[in-house]
Amino acid sequence: MAKQTTAPTMKDVAKEAGVSLGTVSKVINGIPVGEEYRKKVEQAIKTLDYRINSYAKGLKNNRTYTVAVILPNLLNPFFSMVAHYINRALVKHGYRMLLCDTDYDYTKEQEMVQMAEQNKVDGIIALTYNPDLKISPNVRSVSIDRYLSGNTPCVASDNYNGGRLAAQKLVENGCKNLAFLRIGSPIVGETNKRKDGFVAACEAMGVRCEIKNLNDPWDNGNFDPMKEFEAFLTEHLHDGKLDIDGIFCVTDRLAYQIVQLLKSMGVNVPDDVQVIGFDGLRTFGDMNYYCSTIVQPVEAMAETCVNLILAEPSATTPALLCLPVSYAYGGTTKA
Repeated sequence: MAKQTTAPTMKDVAKEAGVSLGTVSKVINGIPVGEEYRKKVEQAIKTLDYRINSYAKGLKNNRTYTVAVILPNLLNPFFSMVAHYINRALVKHGYRMLLCDTDYDYTKEQEMVQMAEQNKVDGIIALTYNPDLKISPNVRSVSIDRYLSGNTPCVASDNYNGGRLAAQKLVENGCKNLAFLRIGSPIVGETNKRKDGFVAACEAMGVRCEIKNLNDPWDNGNFDPMKEFEAFLTEHLHDGKLDIDGIFCVTDRLAYQIVQLLKSMGVNVPDDVQVIGFDGLRTFGDMNYYCSTIVQPVEAMAETCVNLILAEPSATTPALLCLPVSYAYGGTTKA
């Protein structure tokens, strides 16, 4: 038999499988068919090394099989982790990711949305900071960590309970004088609830709690937040001893920086002061935690975002989908 020199077609697959062309089309497009027929088609695809023409498939279904993912930065390990798990979830469904890094630029965020809309993406998943961001209601969209509009559901971890969990863990470990340190966007979002939960738990337990809350210095190149935190901690340093014995930081990145700052001040972590961060970041992505931390369920958050984008629109879709967090020991608290 002469070797086939052209790329196999759906007709070739149907002939190899011994089924109709319509059955092949159903299998390729994820439409249920009998198990026996599905196996025959999948085996024929494998035998012939048939490659699905995503462009033609998209034209037929009025889809591009592409979802835009807009993130503020890819150097930050948390955002990289978000991108990784969203991409993995999309691939499972036969979709591709159009990844956009805005570098915290409000203007770029809107430009990336417009670019995604012009490229006819099937959806937009966005973690943004532009307070005036506009996404067309004709494009399926999901926001991470902040509410955009009634057309855009928000997916987040349980930030409030994460704050409560951090306070409870520090008190369980013997801490009596706590502090919450934050640097972040002035825009109200789900991450603000980390402080709310922490403060509420401290009040419920009758524990002293101090707050140092700073806004991001993106518009002020002369502002150094670590100098502000150093000044705050120095005020609480007496005869080489810190009168704060437990610190909750809004992110693992900040917790790591605070631990280094404390060490430079001669304060031992975790013997003198215990520190908990938030995110669940690991060195090299899959090794030890950078610090003791409240772990966000990033994989589940990513899958939830993708499922919302690919599902049929529904009036019953919640405005906020909140996923549970957990505590993980990472060496900056007492075991």
